[in-house]
This record gives sequence, C-alpha cells and structure tokens, in this order.
Amino acid sequence: MLGAIVGDIVGSVYEWNNIKTKDFPLFRKDCFFTDDTVMTCAVAEAIMNGGQKDDFIDAMKKYGRMYPNADYGARFNTWLNSDNREPYNSFGNGSAMRVSPCAWTMDCGFCARTGMWPSSREFASLSAEVTHNHPEGIKGAMATADAIFLCRYYFGGYCGDYEQPINDNPTECKRRIKDYIEKTYGYNLSQTLDEIRPNYRFNETCQETVPQAIIAFLESRDFEDAIRNAISIGGDSDTLAAITGSIAEAAYGIPDWIKDKAYSYLDEPLKDVLRRWDNKVDIK
Repeated sequence: MLGAIVGDIVGSVYEWNNIKTKDFPLFRKDCFFTDDTVMTCAVAEAIMNGGQKDDFIDAMKKYGRMYPNADYGARFNTWLNSDNREPYNSFGNGSAMRVSPCAWTMDCGFCARTGMWPSSREFASLSAEVTHNHPEGIKGAMATADAIFLCRYYFGGYCGDYEQPINDNPTECKRRIKDYIEKTYGYNLSQTLDEIRPNYRFNETCQETVPQAIIAFLESRDFEDAIRNAISIGGDSDTLAAITGSIAEAAYGIPDWIKDKAYSYLDEPLKDVLRRWDNKVDIK
C-alpha cells in the first residue's frame, strides 16, 4: 500500500497546480500527505481489526478526525464529522485511492491452485460500500484492487496448472491485466497518455480517474515512471498518482530510496500503521 502513499505525497503539490510533463522533481520540500494517505492507512487499520463493516467505518472516522485538514471531499467530510454511519451513494475516486491494502490480503497461491478469486477480495467492495455505495464507486475500487492483485499474480510468477509463468514478459502481463479490466469493468483503456493529456481536466469521479490511472501504469517502465505518467496528465494529481502508484508497486516494487523519502513526510501514527501492517499481514 506504500505505492499509494508515495503517489499521494508526490502529487500533493500538483493537484491545484497541474503540470503536463513528466519532467519535474519527484519529491519537493513542500510535498505533504493528504486524505489519500490517511484513508489508505485507515483501510489497513480496519483490515487488521477484523475487516468487518464497522471496522472500516470506525477506522475511517478515527483517522479522519485525527487529520481534519487532510483535504477531504465535501460530502465525505460531512459524513466523517457526523454520527451518521450510513453511506451516501458517492462515486468519487476516494473509494479507489484508499483500496490498495485490500488487494494485498488476497492469496495469489490460492488463485493459482484453484483458479478462483480469494474470498478476501470482498474487503475491496466493503471498503468502498461504507461510503461510496454507488455502483461506479464500488466499481472503481474493485477495478483498482483487481489490477493490483493481477500485478502481484502475473509479475510474481504465479500461474495455474498446465500454464507457464509470464513474469519474464511484462508486456504480456500488462496485456492480460488490460484485457481483464476492460472486459470486467467496461473501462476504455485504449487511449494513450499523449491522447489523454491535452484535454484532461480535474475530475474527482471514479469514471474519469480510475481508467486514466490504470493507463498511466500500463504505459510505465518502472515505479517512478508510473508516478510521473500519472501526474503528467493533470487533473486530480495526488489521487491519480495514488491509484497508479498502488498498482505499480505490485508490479515493480518500490526503490528503497523512494520508500525512505516517502516515510520522511509521515508522522508517527501513520508510520505506526505501516509498521503494524508489515508485521501482521501475511502477504501470499
């Protein structure tokens, strides 16, 4: 899930000052974490606490109130600071930006052995539904989580019986992921970043964020390149880069220097969530 946090921090200074280029300093002194990071950590905390509906609600309200100035969307902020525990039919990209921990609980080995999705895939939909229960809000979270899992699966060298691993062929890995997302979720992933970039504008919906973030990954060479791709198209830069970064982490890993730099922007409570996650969650 650190990939989402890296993308959020790097993109934080470009959300309201879009740049349409990949040529920029990856980390600036004035970078900071935003709601993407806070809610990603909240989802991780919820899973560690049991992963039930109330766990997600409790963790989101807890961490949201701990960080009241993290730049939440207006409707989410109202929900956050009320006693209301019901969802509000959102299809904002908040469901996708925070979902990545869910995809790391899914057992690649189980999928290889059985050809079935792990039952923990349900965490992804549940993490969305507690607030973003509109079909497009759930779809955005599920597409992102599935892309992360499929990266872990294919780039990790997993395969079913009578199949050959394809982790030595990243182009084929990406082709299969692209085909699956398009067929399952109906997203158009055929545009290139060069086609998207000139006319793309700020948009906080899943429909106009998740496909673009996936394309930014599909066109990337490595983790850093994926982050630069996402930010270069403009729009909701921190969230785009958070979604792209969460997928790219699963495919490429994150260079140590980028990990260390990202940690330097976090405070102790958020670092504590990451440490507990690393110690408690068994990645398979």
